[in-house]
Amino acid sequence: MKLIIKGEHLFIILEEAKKSRIEICGFLLGRQEGHDIIVEEVIFTKNKLNSPTAFEIDPLEIVKVLDYADGKGLEVVGIFHSHLGKPIPSERDIRGMKLWRNVWFIVDNKGNYGGFILKNGRAEEVEVEVIQS
Repeated sequence: MKLIIKGEHLFIILEEAKKSRIEICGFLLGRQEGHDIIVEEVIFTKNKLNSPTAFEIDPLEIVKVLDYADGKGLEVVGIFHSHLGKPIPSERDIRGMKLWRNVWFIVDNKGNYGGFILKNGRAEEVEVEVIQS
């Protein structure tokens, strides 16, 4: 499995992570083609917890994003958020991955990033390909 994201989308996410003192979060919208997950749009959401170590998205905001994606003919292909430390899934992230079984894209405030998916109860890294738009 491979997550394909445009350079401009990655840049926007990384810039927001660098500026923020809390975890940023949002959704990756797009489509899946075979083993490739292609990101078409990035939607930022508010971190309801306003925390530097955790994030939560308001259910009403999730519904709005799902409706928006449906109206555009897209699907939620991933969730993104930032860590102030290494961009690897935390225990809390792994619990969230059990509910949202798509790619989790994690960035840090230093420009590092990784994509992960839950397999057999463990976070497994997926290849991330950055393309120019």
